[in-house]
Amino acid sequence: MGKLNNLLVIGSSNTDMVVQVEHFPTPGETLLGGDFFMNPGGKGANQAVAAVRLGGKVAFIAKVGKDIFGKETLENLLREGINIEGISQDEVYPSGVAQITVDKNGENCIVVASGANMALGAGDIEKNMMLVHQAEIILLQLEIPMDTVSHVVKIGNEAGKKVILNPAPAQTLDDEVYAGLFAITPNESETTLLSRIQVKDEHSAAKAASFFHEKGVKVVVITLGAKGAYLSSGEFKGIVPAPIVHAVDTTAAGDTFNGALAVGISKGMFLKEAVQFANKAAAYSVTKKGAQSSVPRLSEIE
Repeated sequence: MGKLNNLLVIGSSNTDMVVQVEHFPTPGETLLGGDFFMNPGGKGANQAVAAVRLGGKVAFIAKVGKDIFGKETLENLLREGINIEGISQDEVYPSGVAQITVDKNGENCIVVASGANMALGAGDIEKNMMLVHQAEIILLQLEIPMDTVSHVVKIGNEAGKKVILNPAPAQTLDDEVYAGLFAITPNESETTLLSRIQVKDEHSAAKAASFFHEKGVKVVVITLGAKGAYLSSGEFKGIVPAPIVHAVDTTAAGDTFNGALAVGISKGMFLKEAVQFANKAAAYSVTKKGAQSSVPRLSEIE
């Protein structure tokens, strides 16, 4: 794919095992669930798939195991049209897996066994510096070691790249990480954990956005589920509403949003326009079941 990869995703890849239930089990309760299905997942892989389906030129750096799940992951990403030369197979750790329970309202509970994802180190990034240099935008999440995330932010910055961090699952971040970010995209609960400000409305979202700006982040996008997203940047501050849809399964809605946002920015959209594009893609994804299986293609949202 050569120099075509203007978007680099660095992150996790899992195989999702999904069971549908009426309600979430209480401790000690055994539930008879409904449908079971297996799906490629992991925040990194989901975002890479969303970006490529929505028109991005995407390379992906990740680590999988030398097992059937790893083999299937590589084949699947290749089929999607993603540059997989940055994905290595770990000799020791198995591929990551996630157990997902989805209730009748479309809400989900997720338990992840990270496996090879947590073996993705700075050395793996160094081996793939060509992919870093080809990219305009680097998209990251927190399902890989924090040291690796910090390293990517540092080298991305030094190379003049726009680094976007989706801080999920939420954990505290060093000031150097914040200072190196072009954009951060937390949801409401992640925003509360990071900023200690509870997002209830536009006013509290603006207050939380100020926390991130003071740390050096240029663009703040707080995702608000069905309400859309709060954008705070030099060109726009306010809530960008999402289309109203009937939600079936919210798995990977955030990942779809992030992949779409990165594509929008890479295509030179104004930030508000890129957030509208991301809202539209995420809204479409919640109307379908599964993680990557719910991610729309560009033709579906146009």
